[in-house]
Amino acid sequence: MSALRTVSQMLLAAVFISGGSNTFMNPDGRAKKVEAAGVPMAREATMLNGAAMAVAGTALALDITPKLAALVLLGSLIPTTLVGHPFWQESDPALRANHQIHFLKNLAIMGGLLALLTAKDK
Repeated sequence: MSALRTVSQMLLAAVFISGGSNTFMNPDGRAKKVEAAGVPMAREATMLNGAAMAVAGTALALDITPKLAALVLLGSLIPTTLVGHPFWQESDPALRANHQIHFLKNLAIMGGLLALLTAKDK
């Protein structure tokens, strides 16, 4: 694997390792949003999502089954984005702008994961 690809995977993985481990260890704040969205067993679902992100992020950073890791990360990021950053529901302009920035950031990360999934291995 090229040095540039190694660095790109590590950079992409960093947000998942950090955020996922933090979510797994401290799920309660996020679990309230998940519960409000109607997800059953919200605390457990939040912890599972965090663990999936941390493990798959680590696998991606270490280049262990990177396409599978990217697929898991993509799968975990979609509900995280929809539940965590519903900017369209915010009436406060500052909160709406903040959630929209994070929503779009997550879309950009999804683009990076999709690029990794569709890249031809050399």
